[in-house]
Amino acid sequence: MTHFGDPFAEQRLLATGDGWVAMPDRAVLKLTGADRITWLDSLTSHRIASGVSTQALILDPNGHVEYDLHVIDTGDATWLIVDAATVDALHMYLDRMRFLADVLVTDVSDTHDVVWVPRREQYPGLPTWLVPAEYAGVGTTESGEDRGGTADKYVPSRPGLLIGAEVVFPRGERPAGPECGTWALRALRIAAGVPEVGADTDHKSLPHELGLIGPAVHLAKGCYRGQETVARLHNMGRPPRRLVLLHFDGALPDPGAEVLAGDRIVGTVGSVAQHHELGPIGLAVIKRSVPVEAALSVEGIDASQEPVVAP
Repeated sequence: MTHFGDPFAEQRLLATGDGWVAMPDRAVLKLTGADRITWLDSLTSHRIASGVSTQALILDPNGHVEYDLHVIDTGDATWLIVDAATVDALHMYLDRMRFLADVLVTDVSDTHDVVWVPRREQYPGLPTWLVPAEYAGVGTTESGEDRGGTADKYVPSRPGLLIGAEVVFPRGERPAGPECGTWALRALRIAAGVPEVGADTDHKSLPHELGLIGPAVHLAKGCYRGQETVARLHNMGRPPRRLVLLHFDGALPDPGAEVLAGDRIVGTVGSVAQHHELGPIGLAVIKRSVPVEAALSVEGIDASQEPVVAP
């Protein structure tokens, strides 16, 4: 459900650590087999380890973001929470990449649901993906460094906090407490400057542009598809675009609308929401060269930018 009558009250409830949100746009893949951890580690942008919750990406050969995986290993299996719109294509890709590895990939979305809880803690007895430490303001994800430095160069500070976890429940089971709608969670995510792959990305998106170096990309792990592009851009320059939090003057534009600086198109809006304190906000990816103080507009609505990824 998008809301249950009062999205602002639901936002405030989640912000205080109460309530929960059903996530019907999430699907669940389950990996079993003795090789599952080393095999998945070889395909993804972050280090995968037994018993650990991780965000990891699958990139195309040119380093563009294809899939976002919320990875939970429970010791006997590895669970992937993924975008339901891409689960079939991802499942097919993973099956093609198994070769002789002892790995079985099973789509268990018909028997499991994903639920957001606004507390960053392990849910007893259930696979739990913890929001990366950077988003929750509790530290940083261990992500190594390369000649271009550490992940700190991309997001010096975040505009807000997103504290929570995604929990895989057996179908029909739910946590105690009041249910909140997806609009409330989206508003909190946007206010924290946390992009959602699919909603805030396109076919050209690079992890550096989105602030995903660190939370979802390790700078010193072994080779994986797209790793050369990640390293080259990190070591030799800055990404061509950057993620910003936009504050709109009085109204919300449509997702996908063009961001203008004067008459020049400089970016695209992704997620938008009405926030209970900030008002109408959204995430956008704009050209890195756009000055932070530039006057922007979207569909005739004036907008100011708050940088997420550094210019």
